[in-house]
Amino acid sequence: MGKIVIAIDGYSGCGKSSTAKAVAKDLGYTYIDTGAMYRAATLHFLNNHLSATNPQDVEKGLKSLEISFHLNPENQLQETYLNGLHVDDAIRSMQVSNNVSRIAALPAVRKDLVAQQQRLAKKKGVVMDGRDVGSVVFPEAELKIFMTADLETRAIRRQAELLEKGETIPLKDIIENLASRDEIDSTREVGPLIKVEDAIEVDTSNITFAEQVAFIVNKAREIIDKEKSYASNHR
Repeated sequence: MGKIVIAIDGYSGCGKSSTAKAVAKDLGYTYIDTGAMYRAATLHFLNNHLSATNPQDVEKGLKSLEISFHLNPENQLQETYLNGLHVDDAIRSMQVSNNVSRIAALPAVRKDLVAQQQRLAKKKGVVMDGRDVGSVVFPEAELKIFMTADLETRAIRRQAELLEKGETIPLKDIIENLASRDEIDSTREVGPLIKVEDAIEVDTSNITFAEQVAFIVNKAREIIDKEKSYASNHR
């Protein structure tokens, strides 16, 4: 009793993943990174030279795809594994970024990964971030957040993230990549990126990371307290 599902959707580079992780930690919830799942699937297709336009390749790719999350006991961070290999750094490369929207738009890929995500969130007490969590994966989520930020701010953040991993990419290239991904993610036929009516918009352009985390945690606690109060009054 008292556990909810928190769905955080929004554009790439808004800080969804880092925010979702921090919110989950504050609430003692499980964090599910749907974006990492699509990135891992993309890495799998790239590594195995599988064509997104060949139905047989797509079927073959999904049959041999195994994505899992494991908590690192040393730093208490959740890590992404693809077919048994730790791939957190590999899935954040520019090569994966340039291809992930194309792979994520494939109906067969979305159907497979959405089913996995729904199984993971069934017991509640989870924070899940992505593009279509509040609209498709968990439309009944008790708290839905839609994160946004202006394009240049997002590009600067992504450039710093890539630089930490040893990739030096011109800001112009990153802006083009993000704009292209925005277009693909927002217009694809299956699970497009949209802000659902009951989602709360959080613009992260001019607020600190701590402020955005605190805002979401406070909203979650309000809902949790309301549900506890309702359950107590209807025993």
